Amino acid sequence: MRELSTLRENQDTFETDETRMLQSMTIQESVHQWLALQLAFEPQLRQTAALFVREWQAALAQSSFGSAA
Repeated sequence: MRELSTLRENQDTFETDETRMLQSMTIQESVHQWLALQLAFEPQLRQTAALFVREWQAALAQSSFGSAA
């Protein structure tokens, strides 16, 4: 049980550090990070797009992005 407790403590520390890092990023750094993730995951996103297209379209229709302004 001690290992699970240690894992939880480490996770809390990690999340705190991650939040601090993300809050300190500039817009340029955030965009750069987002583009790097997009580049890394683009092949998987394209391969699985058909599995999630209906869910994505429904979410888009419910959001303000899906409505004409």
